[in-house]
Amino acid sequence: MEAGLIERGWASMIQLVFLVEERSMQEVLNIILPQILPQEIYFQVIPHEGKSDLQKSIPRKLKAWQNPNVFFIILHDQDSNNCIQLKQALQSLCVEAEKPSSLVRIICHELEAWFLGDLIAVDQAFPGKNLSRKQNSNKYRNQDQLNNAAQELKSLVKEYQKISGARKIAPYLDLERNCSISFKVFIEGVTRLVKNAG
Repeated sequence: MEAGLIERGWASMIQLVFLVEERSMQEVLNIILPQILPQEIYFQVIPHEGKSDLQKSIPRKLKAWQNPNVFFIILHDQDSNNCIQLKQALQSLCVEAEKPSSLVRIICHELEAWFLGDLIAVDQAFPGKNLSRKQNSNKYRNQDQLNNAAQELKSLVKEYQKISGARKIAPYLDLERNCSISFKVFIEGVTRLVKNAG
Protein backbone atom coordinates (compact mmCIF):
# COMPACT_ATOMS: atom_id res chain seq x y z
CA MET A 1 0.00 0.00 0.00
CA GLU A 2 2.78 2.43 0.85
CA ALA A 3 4.47 1.88 -2.54
CA GLY A 4 1.15 2.55 -4.24
CA LEU A 5 0.80 5.82 -2.38
CA ILE A 6 4.27 6.93 -3.47
CA GLU A 7 3.52 6.07 -7.09
CA ARG A 8 0.37 8.23 -6.87
CA GLY A 9 2.31 11.16 -5.40
CA TRP A 10 0.81 10.87 -1.92
CA ALA A 11 4.07 10.27 -0.06
CA SER A 12 4.01 13.78 1.41
CA MET A 13 0.48 13.39 2.80
CA ILE A 14 -0.13 12.69 6.46
CA GLN A 15 -1.16 9.05 6.75
CA LEU A 16 -2.78 7.40 9.74
CA VAL A 17 -2.44 3.64 10.07
CA PHE A 18 -4.74 2.01 12.60
CA LEU A 19 -3.78 -1.43 13.91
CA VAL A 20 -6.79 -3.19 15.41
CA GLU A 21 -7.59 -6.62 16.80
CA GLU A 22 -10.35 -7.68 14.46
CA ARG A 23 -12.60 -6.84 11.53
CA SER A 24 -15.49 -5.55 13.64
CA MET A 25 -13.35 -2.60 14.76
CA GLN A 26 -12.23 -2.07 11.17
CA GLU A 27 -15.90 -1.79 10.15
CA VAL A 28 -16.53 0.86 12.81
CA LEU A 29 -13.43 2.94 12.07
CA ASN A 30 -14.02 2.94 8.32
CA ILE A 31 -17.34 4.65 9.02
CA ILE A 32 -16.53 7.06 11.86
CA LEU A 33 -13.04 8.22 10.86
CA PRO A 34 -14.19 10.18 7.78
CA GLN A 35 -16.40 12.17 10.17
CA ILE A 36 -13.45 13.40 12.24
CA LEU A 37 -10.51 13.47 9.81
CA PRO A 38 -9.85 16.25 7.29
CA GLN A 39 -10.24 15.09 3.69
CA GLU A 40 -6.52 15.49 3.04
CA ILE A 41 -5.69 12.88 5.71
CA TYR A 42 -5.29 9.38 4.31
CA PHE A 43 -6.09 6.53 6.69
CA GLN A 44 -5.85 2.77 6.60
CA VAL A 45 -7.25 0.27 9.10
CA ILE A 46 -5.44 -3.06 9.39
CA PRO A 47 -7.32 -5.80 11.26
CA HIS A 48 -5.64 -8.76 12.95
CA GLU A 49 -6.66 -12.19 14.16
CA GLY A 50 -7.00 -11.22 17.81
CA LYS A 51 -4.70 -9.79 20.49
CA SER A 52 -1.72 -12.09 20.03
CA ASP A 53 -1.59 -11.47 16.30
CA LEU A 54 -1.87 -7.71 16.85
CA GLN A 55 0.91 -7.62 19.43
CA LYS A 56 3.26 -9.72 17.30
CA SER A 57 2.67 -7.53 14.26
CA ILE A 58 3.28 -4.16 15.95
CA PRO A 59 7.13 -4.18 15.77
CA ARG A 60 7.16 -5.64 12.27
CA LYS A 61 4.64 -3.22 10.76
CA LEU A 62 5.98 -0.13 12.50
CA LYS A 63 9.53 -0.85 11.34
CA ALA A 64 8.43 -1.64 7.79
CA TRP A 65 6.78 1.75 7.22
CA GLN A 66 9.57 4.20 6.47
CA ASN A 67 7.53 7.23 5.38
CA PRO A 68 8.04 9.95 8.04
CA ASN A 69 4.50 11.21 7.50
CA VAL A 70 2.93 7.98 8.75
CA PHE A 71 1.47 7.92 12.26
CA PHE A 72 0.29 4.74 13.95
CA ILE A 73 -2.71 4.32 16.21
CA ILE A 74 -3.03 1.01 18.06
CA LEU A 75 -6.39 -0.06 19.45
CA HIS A 76 -6.45 -2.93 21.93
CA ASP A 77 -9.27 -4.27 24.11
CA GLN A 78 -8.62 -4.14 27.83
CA ASP A 79 -10.56 -7.31 28.61
CA SER A 80 -9.26 -8.52 32.00
CA ASN A 81 -5.89 -6.77 31.76
CA ASN A 82 -4.66 -3.95 33.95
CA CYS A 83 -5.23 -0.92 31.70
CA ILE A 84 -2.07 0.97 32.70
CA GLN A 85 0.22 -2.05 32.42
CA LEU A 86 -1.26 -3.07 29.07
CA LYS A 87 -0.83 0.41 27.64
CA GLN A 88 2.78 0.56 28.86
CA ALA A 89 3.54 -2.82 27.29
CA LEU A 90 2.12 -1.72 23.94
CA GLN A 91 3.95 1.60 24.07
CA SER A 92 7.17 -0.30 24.75
CA LEU A 93 6.64 -2.26 21.54
CA CYS A 94 6.29 1.05 19.68
CA VAL A 95 9.49 2.40 21.23
CA GLU A 96 11.36 -0.77 20.29
CA ALA A 97 10.12 -0.32 16.72
CA GLU A 98 11.48 3.25 16.78
CA LYS A 99 7.99 4.77 16.53
CA PRO A 100 7.61 6.25 20.04
CA SER A 101 5.05 8.81 18.87
CA SER A 102 2.52 6.08 18.07
CA LEU A 103 -0.83 6.52 19.79
CA VAL A 104 -2.03 3.63 21.96
CA ARG A 105 -5.66 3.49 23.06
CA ILE A 106 -7.20 0.83 25.29
CA ILE A 107 -10.89 0.08 24.80
CA CYS A 108 -12.64 -0.48 28.11
CA HIS A 109 -13.33 -3.31 28.02
CA GLU A 110 -14.22 -4.13 24.42
CA LEU A 111 -15.77 -2.61 21.28
CA GLU A 112 -19.34 -3.34 22.32
CA ALA A 113 -18.97 -0.86 25.21
CA TRP A 114 -18.87 1.84 22.53
CA PHE A 115 -22.20 0.57 21.21
CA LEU A 116 -23.72 0.42 24.69
CA GLY A 117 -22.63 4.04 25.10
CA ASP A 118 -25.07 5.01 22.33
CA LEU A 119 -28.20 2.91 22.65
CA ILE A 120 -30.04 5.28 20.31
CA ALA A 121 -27.66 4.09 17.58
CA VAL A 122 -28.34 0.47 18.51
CA ASP A 123 -32.09 1.18 18.33
CA GLN A 124 -31.69 2.69 14.88
CA ALA A 125 -29.65 -0.26 13.67
CA PHE A 126 -32.04 -2.81 15.19
CA PRO A 127 -35.50 -1.18 15.16
CA GLY A 128 -38.19 -2.16 17.62
CA LYS A 129 -35.95 -2.83 20.65
CA ASN A 130 -36.72 0.46 22.44
CA LEU A 131 -33.33 0.39 24.13
CA SER A 132 -32.61 4.12 24.31
CA ARG A 133 -34.73 4.43 27.47
CA LYS A 134 -32.14 2.28 29.25
CA GLN A 135 -29.27 4.73 28.62
CA ASN A 136 -29.79 6.59 31.89
CA SER A 137 -29.64 3.44 34.00
CA ASN A 138 -26.43 3.08 36.00
CA LYS A 139 -25.25 0.08 33.97
CA TYR A 140 -25.40 1.91 30.64
CA ARG A 141 -24.07 5.20 31.95
CA ASN A 142 -20.95 3.31 33.08
CA GLN A 143 -20.70 0.76 30.30
CA ASP A 144 -16.90 0.93 30.22
CA GLN A 145 -16.94 -0.86 33.57
CA LEU A 146 -18.68 -3.90 32.09
CA ASN A 147 -16.38 -6.90 31.71
CA ASN A 148 -18.79 -8.55 29.28
CA ALA A 149 -20.12 -5.77 27.05
CA ALA A 150 -20.45 -8.13 24.08
CA GLN A 151 -22.60 -10.54 26.10
CA GLU A 152 -24.61 -7.63 27.46
CA LEU A 153 -25.33 -6.32 23.98
CA LYS A 154 -26.20 -9.81 22.81
CA SER A 155 -28.74 -10.08 25.65
CA LEU A 156 -30.36 -6.87 24.42
CA VAL A 157 -30.17 -7.71 20.71
CA LYS A 158 -30.37 -11.46 20.19
CA GLU A 159 -29.46 -11.22 16.51
CA TYR A 160 -26.29 -9.20 17.14
CA GLN A 161 -23.17 -10.62 15.50
CA LYS A 162 -19.77 -8.93 15.84
CA ILE A 163 -18.95 -8.02 12.23
CA SER A 164 -22.43 -7.59 10.76
CA GLY A 165 -23.59 -5.86 13.96
CA ALA A 166 -20.68 -3.41 13.86
CA ARG A 167 -21.47 -2.68 10.23
CA LYS A 168 -25.12 -1.95 11.12
CA ILE A 169 -24.53 0.15 14.24
CA ALA A 170 -21.51 2.22 13.18
CA PRO A 171 -23.37 4.53 10.73
CA TYR A 172 -25.65 5.67 13.56
CA LEU A 173 -22.99 6.32 16.21
CA ASP A 174 -23.09 9.93 17.34
CA LEU A 175 -19.62 11.25 18.17
CA GLU A 176 -21.00 13.78 20.64
CA ARG A 177 -23.79 11.74 22.21
CA ASN A 178 -21.82 8.60 22.99
CA CYS A 179 -21.27 8.34 26.76
CA SER A 180 -18.45 5.75 26.63
CA ILE A 181 -15.38 7.39 28.13
CA SER A 182 -12.99 5.19 26.12
CA PHE A 183 -14.84 6.19 22.93
CA LYS A 184 -14.46 9.89 23.79
CA VAL A 185 -10.77 9.44 24.68
CA PHE A 186 -10.17 7.70 21.36
CA ILE A 187 -11.86 10.49 19.37
CA GLU A 188 -9.98 13.17 21.30
CA GLY A 189 -6.66 11.33 20.86
CA VAL A 190 -7.02 11.02 17.08
CA THR A 191 -8.15 14.64 16.75
CA ARG A 192 -5.16 15.85 18.80
CA LEU A 193 -2.75 13.65 16.84
CA VAL A 194 -3.92 15.11 13.54
CA LYS A 195 -3.73 18.67 14.89
CA ASN A 196 -0.18 18.17 16.17
CA ALA A 197 0.92 16.35 13.02
CA GLY A 198 -0.29 19.22 10.85
